[in-house]
Amino acid sequence: MSTGACGINCDICRLNLLEICSTCGPGRSQDAEKKLAAQKRILGTPCSILACATERGVKYCPRDCHRFPCEVFRAGPYPFGNGYLNMQERRRRQMLLPKAPSGDIVKVPQEYWADLAQKDIDAICENAGAKNHPPTALLLPFLKEYVLVDRQRRSLFRQAHAQWEPIDNPLLELVCLVYLLNAGPEPLAQEMISVQDLKNAHFFAGPHELKVKPLLTRYGEDLQGFKNAAERVGGEALDLADIAYEFLPFPKVPLYYLLWAGDEEFPPSLSILFDRSVEHHLAADAIWGLVTLVSEVLLIGDRRLTSLS
Repeated sequence: MSTGACGINCDICRLNLLEICSTCGPGRSQDAEKKLAAQKRILGTPCSILACATERGVKYCPRDCHRFPCEVFRAGPYPFGNGYLNMQERRRRQMLLPKAPSGDIVKVPQEYWADLAQKDIDAICENAGAKNHPPTALLLPFLKEYVLVDRQRRSLFRQAHAQWEPIDNPLLELVCLVYLLNAGPEPLAQEMISVQDLKNAHFFAGPHELKVKPLLTRYGEDLQGFKNAAERVGGEALDLADIAYEFLPFPKVPLYYLLWAGDEEFPPSLSILFDRSVEHHLAADAIWGLVTLVSEVLLIGDRRLTSLS
């Protein structure tokens, strides 16, 4: 492949077309190993970006490394200037405005907060697996962290640096509220089902289809990368597919991600499964939203909810 670990596409470079310069290739490729050896022989030292990507097993820095843009890129003098790197850093820190399947920006109905304030908090905690946090809040487990759901301030918070910081993510807020308001007493069924087995399976078609393509693009040829991302957020390995993990975004809603690597005959594939009890606790649109959240965390590759706000 002609795209280097740094993200530069050598196919569009005249030097490559004239065979004056060859591609560095992805960080895990034979091209990268050959380029590093040539750089050491000719220049006395390799490209620090390519060397870092190869050492860390990163295929493409801008896509696969959660540290990008890092000090190795900023040390320059190429391939990118500070203006480009600053833009990357700024936009990666910005909250991605979550969108519903319709394409509209997600908005949280304030009546959900009003309904939550009127419900018995002990009953909510028992059904949802949450913890009371007096005087007005409760703690809801989400993956490896707790989300503080403050009924009085009508906001979500995460713990960081020994204090609670606000989380500004409408999709996470909406899904948390829907789960707290609707979680029932039913226990886990301990039976995995696919989206086609859900009572409202018809919902998950067209614009409501579960988004697996970005995950396949990122991890279809990088099972170790998927393993690393899954374990950062508390995923439990399963003896299924080529690699599989169970995630627990909410106490009563496990998600199962099964990934098969591609080969010469078949492209990579990914299945997302549910516990049969899921529809006791979440409606179809909330299931879609929760899967979207977990998949985004896996794509970002960060273990903290910082990645969601």
